[in-house]
Amino acid sequence: LQRMLSIAVEVDKSPNCSSFKIAEVIFPFILNIPLRSQREAFLNTMESQLLRCKLLELLFQHSCNVPTTLPLSLAKILYFLGHSSVLLLHQDEMGTWQRLDETLHYLYLLLLSYQNVIMAFPLAEHLQSSLNDRMDLIIRKAKPKLRPDDDINHLDIQLRIEDFISQMQQVLGQPFPPQITEKLCLLQ
Repeated sequence: LQRMLSIAVEVDKSPNCSSFKIAEVIFPFILNIPLRSQREAFLNTMESQLLRCKLLELLFQHSCNVPTTLPLSLAKILYFLGHSSVLLLHQDEMGTWQRLDETLHYLYLLLLSYQNVIMAFPLAEHLQSSLNDRMDLIIRKAKPKLRPDDDINHLDIQLRIEDFISQMQQVLGQPFPPQITEKLCLLQ
């Protein structure tokens, strides 16, 4: 299934558009997956980074208390940190901190996928372009164009993380479990 989804994104003239359409079809099924381990297995094994980005973006938009119109960017990922928590139809009998752990895991996956699609690796940096266009871009060694919303600084990140910690400690009423602290450091 993952290979077929990846091919479906790749063969389209506009991978960005096809990944969004496929994500919209898959999204209701993600909401109905009963166990966290099954959701994570599905998302962790996605071959198409672009499709995973779109699917996670939909998931966070769905659970945002105030949805944003920002395009997918580092600024939007930071926005999700402060304004959403994953709310699914079938969440296991989890405590608040376990839902928080799942949310942070998905944010981290979104960040990794976004970096793979836009910023990090020379061959993967043009995943939003068609396969033919991508070959031309790679041959010309064209650099990806960063969006203005990707221009965030360490202070922005630090302030958002501190805000998040403050909000979550009020909700939990206790210090974070070690795995939450570890995921926050990793995300930061």
